[in-house]
Amino acid sequence: MSCTRTGEDCKCTYTPACSRRGNCCQCVAFHRENGEATGCMFTPAGEKSYDRSLRNLMRDHGISLN
Repeated sequence: MSCTRTGEDCKCTYTPACSRRGNCCQCVAFHRENGEATGCMFTPAGEKSYDRSLRNLMRDHGISLN
């Protein structure tokens, strides 16, 4: 697997800046270990909630949990 470095194009707005910001492989690995999705998977409004849970990702994309 090749790792993509997004650098300045990283869509994560978490502040203070995370040490994984712009390094997709590290970001995905970190969030996966925590049962979360990465910020870039959310809509802009959903990403700004900083709730990276899979439940919030589904809600953000209008997917019903029932």
